[in-house]
Amino acid sequence: MNNVNENFNNREEYINDKDEYLNNREDNINTKDENLNNKVVLLTGASSGIGEQIALMLCSEGYIVYGIGRDFTKTDDTLISNPNFRKIACDITDTDALVREVKAIRKENDINILINNAACAYYGLHEEISPDKIRKMVRTNLEAPMILTQLLLRDLKKSGGVIIDISSVTALASSNPHGAAYGAIKTGLLSFGNSIFDEARKYGVKVTTIMPDMTRSNLYRNADFEADDTAKASLDPKEVAEAVRYVLERPQGVVIPQIVLRPQLHRIKKK
Repeated sequence: MNNVNENFNNREEYINDKDEYLNNREDNINTKDENLNNKVVLLTGASSGIGEQIALMLCSEGYIVYGIGRDFTKTDDTLISNPNFRKIACDITDTDALVREVKAIRKENDINILINNAACAYYGLHEEISPDKIRKMVRTNLEAPMILTQLLLRDLKKSGGVIIDISSVTALASSNPHGAAYGAIKTGLLSFGNSIFDEARKYGVKVTTIMPDMTRSNLYRNADFEADDTAKASLDPKEVAEAVRYVLERPQGVVIPQIVLRPQLHRIKKK
């Protein structure tokens, strides 16, 4: 009888241990799902400037970042080696390639956050801007965000996701001499974001347009002007990344439609 009781007790202990193991395993699974929930990002223009700083910030916060860029040869090694960063070399003006990359990403993960950051700018009198340059600006700054939003919007509606468009302070200006095409395109991106929010807000989708003024990046390499050497005359890309962080940290039910970032001083000079 003692042996029977001992065997029964051992069996009961085994069952309890097994139940505890299963409960712990379930807790681990739930924790993993919770940790990954709403933390997968598709970011364009990730190889330099504002996009690089956004990617570094997001990876440090535990986000999985699929970063699209044309050339990563000069990208910070800290970002490239980060296990949360997925480098994707792609020209976003190549629509077929862009669609292929998005399909491949969706097989790996559900994208919860889309950040349309890639930009291209040419400045000067409008008659001096070639048709090819105008076309490149339209395709990079407006067409690609429209296509990516179209490809991902159904998924974002299901997850109550976030879209962040990095536009420009020129989107709010009534006139942009020496940047007529660029300003018009960025105004179009702002209008597009506002419209998508009105379409998708009832599904919990948040849309924010961030409009930085002159920022220290390669965007102005084709301009005939540059910021004054004074640090306060231009924004640091990290400051734009902090605006992205601020948007993502807002609680459910709170949406920030627009953020305008300006340097303390307004000083530009001819090159």
